[in-house]
Amino acid sequence: MEEPLALHPVKLYVYDLSKGMARRLSPLMLGKQLDGIWHTSIIVHKDEFFYGSGGISSCAPGGTLLGPPDSVVDLGSTEVTEEIFLEYLSSLGESMFRGESYNLFEHNCNTFSNEVAQFLTGRKIPSYITDLPAEVLATPFGQALRPLLDPIQIQPPGANTFSRHNGQS
Repeated sequence: MEEPLALHPVKLYVYDLSKGMARRLSPLMLGKQLDGIWHTSIIVHKDEFFYGSGGISSCAPGGTLLGPPDSVVDLGSTEVTEEIFLEYLSSLGESMFRGESYNLFEHNCNTFSNEVAQFLTGRKIPSYITDLPAEVLATPFGQALRPLLDPIQIQPPGANTFSRHNGQS
């Protein structure tokens, strides 16, 4: 008789990088209401994993200088073991999610969180997060700002760059 696979909870941490400024200023600047400028990470196997201009990073949950998340979304559970997950992350870090591949609008922390959430649970992260860049760029002000914002690199401080070879989890 086979032993049942262990289930591991998967959470999405959502941070507002604007600390409430997007909610107050977006109607004036963009002509539409934005509730935040979202940074996300995946919590699984007792660690927080996210992507930025430094590549894939990990820390204890809430361990970056961003502090505690503004909200937590329960994405369900996964049967993926920690060992398999770390191998998967290592593969992503060497291919799709290298630091130099980071782009604020098209290939960012939310792209990473969405990819990892689907791998672990088969579920996507909320569309209000993944649709935000297109919403901003659909406005005249967003288009005007794009040349200034494209080169911005975001890497929340306080975490360790993920590497399967250095034994970090």
